[in-house]
Amino acid sequence: MRYELKAIAPGGQVESLEFQASDEAAMVKSLEGRGYTVLSVRGKRALNAPWRRARDRFPVALFSQELRALVGAGLPLVEAIETLGQKEKQDSVRAILARIVALLREGQPLSTALEEFPQAFSPLYVATVKAAEKTSDLAPALGRYVAYSNQLDAVRKRMVNASIYPALLMAVGSLVGLFLLLYVVPRFGHIYQERGGDLPLFSRLLLAWGQAIDQHGAAAVGVLVALIVLGIHFARRDNVRRALGDALWRLPSIGERLKMYQLARFYRTIGMLLRGGMPLPRALDMGAELLHPLLRDRLVLANASIREGRGVSASLEAQGLVTPVALRMLAVGEKSGNMGDMLEQVAAFHDEELARWVDWFTRLFEPILMAVIGLVIGAIVVLMYMPIFELAGNLQ
Repeated sequence: MRYELKAIAPGGQVESLEFQASDEAAMVKSLEGRGYTVLSVRGKRALNAPWRRARDRFPVALFSQELRALVGAGLPLVEAIETLGQKEKQDSVRAILARIVALLREGQPLSTALEEFPQAFSPLYVATVKAAEKTSDLAPALGRYVAYSNQLDAVRKRMVNASIYPALLMAVGSLVGLFLLLYVVPRFGHIYQERGGDLPLFSRLLLAWGQAIDQHGAAAVGVLVALIVLGIHFARRDNVRRALGDALWRLPSIGERLKMYQLARFYRTIGMLLRGGMPLPRALDMGAELLHPLLRDRLVLANASIREGRGVSASLEAQGLVTPVALRMLAVGEKSGNMGDMLEQVAAFHDEELARWVDWFTRLFEPILMAVIGLVIGAIVVLMYMPIFELAGNLQ
């Protein structure tokens, strides 16, 4: 959710800020930890279009890729970010880059400057930069983050592409059904109105619906629009999304795949952080926010076990955070001391497995969906034309 707030900055001036955060308390705590005194907080739930939100989002991957190229070419960090700000056309992005440059000129490290903008840079990104500052390898760290982001985007695009055709089928089927129920059925109601007693039961019910729509069409359309608006409103609420997510997690097959998807993303994140030089317990803490609350609680117990000296693979296995393949590969990574690369290989393996399952599911779901839509539309048409069939039979 997006929040608008007023706060006293560490320098004493009052600033108006806007942040994107999942929780108001966590946002306030983060700001107070950086020296701000929060005066007021107001939630902002504007119904922005998806393309508007995408346009306003800070392009972290592109910023990382361009900054890596400039720093790798030998430009100082401040000059590199200044160059990116000069070429930027979007005002909000240019303002963020200008503020980062100002903080760098004051002597702040880049990670501290990035923490000023939690709506743009995630804690994971800030931790990646902070780990790179300790080893003075910012360009390679940015390269690892770009590769990590591209791999996650590839998995996400596979799932989106697989859901496009079923979504189009459902949309077209719904539109055809609404057209029949709201326009065609009322017209047939006028034709059969005089001989309604001779119609079959389901045809009478359908034509009664048509007559009701014909008499109260405006009210019916208003109710339909209100239901759509309410559906969109509730779909945007965090608690509704969590409830839907919990319901999906309880489904046997889909819940297992959702767990695999989250674990694959978790393995890839931990692997990237380990390759950047971050200690394993700290990396596990950073990756916890990527997991479902149920898995997150298990990870806390596993991390505590690791801190006590138990093996990584054994600790994760005890809490159900590994698959059989991941368990064997993590055990090999522990022995070879190459845990970061091994975690990324585990993530790649499960990404491919998940892609095959999504492909199989869509191939099975699409014909079933087409059959259901065809049966519903066909039933409506048959019920409308059944009196004509009976009349033709009587004439013969």
